[in-house]
Amino acid sequence: MLTTRQKKLMLLGGIRYLLPVIKAAHEQGYYVITADYLPDNIAHKYSDEYVNVSIIDKDAVLKVAQEKQIDGIMSFGVDPGVVSASYVQNQIGLPSFGPFESVEILQNKDKFRAFLTEHGFNVPKAKGFSSKQEALSDLSWYDFPVIVKPTDSAGSKGVTKVDSENQLSVALDYAFAHSMSKHVIVEEFIEKKGCSSDTDCFSIDGKLTFVSFNAQRFDDNASNPFTPAAYSWPSTFTRKEEEYLTLEIQRLITLLNLKTAVYNVETRIGVNGQPYIMELTPRGGGNRLCEMLHYATGVDMITAITRAVVGDSILEPVEQKPYKGHWAEIILHADKNGRFDRIEIDDKLPVDIIEQDLWVRQGDKVESFEGANNAIGTLVLKFNTAKELEYAITHQREWLEVVVK
Repeated sequence: MLTTRQKKLMLLGGIRYLLPVIKAAHEQGYYVITADYLPDNIAHKYSDEYVNVSIIDKDAVLKVAQEKQIDGIMSFGVDPGVVSASYVQNQIGLPSFGPFESVEILQNKDKFRAFLTEHGFNVPKAKGFSSKQEALSDLSWYDFPVIVKPTDSAGSKGVTKVDSENQLSVALDYAFAHSMSKHVIVEEFIEKKGCSSDTDCFSIDGKLTFVSFNAQRFDDNASNPFTPAAYSWPSTFTRKEEEYLTLEIQRLITLLNLKTAVYNVETRIGVNGQPYIMELTPRGGGNRLCEMLHYATGVDMITAITRAVVGDSILEPVEQKPYKGHWAEIILHADKNGRFDRIEIDDKLPVDIIEQDLWVRQGDKVESFEGANNAIGTLVLKFNTAKELEYAITHQREWLEVVVK
């Protein structure tokens, strides 16, 4: 009697955002291997096997993948592993997001800006530097304000808005400290109209089948005000702006010969009226964005991409669907370092609390909101009207308090 070999899926990283991917993989009958150099990461407790390897060492990851005879690999929600995942896909003929060279472009902010410029996309003026000395050698280039950030970090770590020359040195030190490749990019600061968008999209065989836009919100009082603190759906874009950006995302996918993938896509509309694609990377976004879209639309991108990367057909269609109401996700975080005590939510808030996911216990050490890794949980909220949602998001401190002692 012939038996079917259980397919093996390797996931790079061990963060909490991998848990729904592991769950989906197990529901499909797959064997899950998680990999990184931190054995105590939470995802390893839920996978079938853990391997200790640096996910940014693509040749080391390739060696493990070959030894384990995997059927698919991805780096869902884990930006540093995307290049290695693509490298392994292309080296051993696994289902891939697309050419490795294309993924390298998307994962390097300097190369990505150059590619956008070459192909006529709206793009902020930008320049990459390999040393602080190089970045300070030609100050005539700068047109303040600018954004200084690492070319290869995620979670908004190492990012600073610089308004004048005397702030530049500290910002460069901060960016270089958070760059694995010791390379930073300085780019024109695009003043946005309304809210920027940071949400997930999906393509099948190079065709954009599901696209979403949201309103990305920030906490001006956080240690790092560029770390996203909340999201809401629908976006603040007009229909015309969303249609333009959808066409531009599809054009980018086509130019790079990308295939079947889930993408985290950051976009914004400048006060100059121009729509911009700021980032596009072939991975699910952090902060549970795919899960939020499943709540809001019923589209299950997690199961779809989990099946696709091991070579199985996608069973449930990934297609455009409207939002079922007005949705928000709050990224719970502390305003200061200390010990977590409790969450206080005013029960007079007109909202359905769909889910409260708290990752810390009373007495646990917490840190101020410097990056996405400092989040302590999420709230999933559904509102009846856009007005109720907007009030709750913009007056968050009136109804929500994270008590730290």
